[in-house]
Amino acid sequence: MHGGDIYSAARELKRNPTEILDFSASINPLGPSPQVWKAITASRHLLSHYPDPNCWDLRQALAIFWHIDPEHIVVGNGSTELIEALPRALGIHRLLVVQPTFSEYAAAMVRAGGQATALFADRSDQYAIPIDRLCHVMEAGRHDGRSIDGVVLCHPNSPTGQACSADDVARLAKATRRRGLWLVIDEAFADYCPDRSVLPHAASWPHVVILRSMTKFYALPGLRVGYAMATRITARQLQRQLPPWSVSAMGQVAALAAVNDAAHARKSLRFMARERERLQASLVALPGCVVMPTHANYFLVELPLGWQAREMTKQLRNKGVLIRDCSSVPGTNSRSIRLAVRTVQDNDRIVRTISHLLLQGAS
Repeated sequence: MHGGDIYSAARELKRNPTEILDFSASINPLGPSPQVWKAITASRHLLSHYPDPNCWDLRQALAIFWHIDPEHIVVGNGSTELIEALPRALGIHRLLVVQPTFSEYAAAMVRAGGQATALFADRSDQYAIPIDRLCHVMEAGRHDGRSIDGVVLCHPNSPTGQACSADDVARLAKATRRRGLWLVIDEAFADYCPDRSVLPHAASWPHVVILRSMTKFYALPGLRVGYAMATRITARQLQRQLPPWSVSAMGQVAALAAVNDAAHARKSLRFMARERERLQASLVALPGCVVMPTHANYFLVELPLGWQAREMTKQLRNKGVLIRDCSSVPGTNSRSIRLAVRTVQDNDRIVRTISHLLLQGAS
């Protein structure tokens, strides 16, 4: 199951959704840019019109932001819509997925009539992306004795937070190109580690598709905006797989305002760098917990021996606090949870609450 479902929790607990404290979805704790609210207010007249099917203004702004041609950009109803369309657009029938990771890559392949095969990162290596093993598989063009069409790399990865260097990603891209394989790089959380992104030059690599999201860093999950960058030919193939008007008018307006607010972006990065370090220290201090390193705005945490992620998730949910139970994600163990980095006050609360539950369980 995905995180962020405050509505089911509110109905179950008979509370208002605003009373639910959500650590299960990793959204910028500073919220959307102030310019977003102004832009939406100024664009209310657009509600009586269909949205721009070409997302023209937003694509122009993204092209300027990344210094690429707007014809290389496809905007979708969240990056999940683009993930859903990619197998059909690229003709991928067998995709290699690096586990543990986001479940929608494999799910999209199944819905498209294809298959996903997994290469597992090692828990003993803190789930570091196995770039050397990946490159070896790409050179062979086969995994588990069967040929593959491509690979998807969540970078930084969810739920582990791991990311490799941009040079290593470029090395993987070269390996896939030599075998004529597709490489899909999902950079939904890469705003938090820009030095590890392969943009903008990767947008011109003929066998690579880069995914970006307006959900996480720009805090617009309710408006569903994401985009892909690829060559013109690949972008057109992907666009043809999308339904018309899939991106709302308000989504386009909000995303445009968010991209153009560099001051809010800098403020968000400064806050995350400081608060992520502070929260990590607090989590590491919890007795028996193991905290994985991260380059994103969340932590993968292993609870102490004797605890189950399902039980911790249930107990916190009863208190109106949502976390991500990662025990069902292939490659993790039954004690794995993911916690978003939220505000200072919220982060202190989750640490206190988990600490109290752990002490209760030990007594």
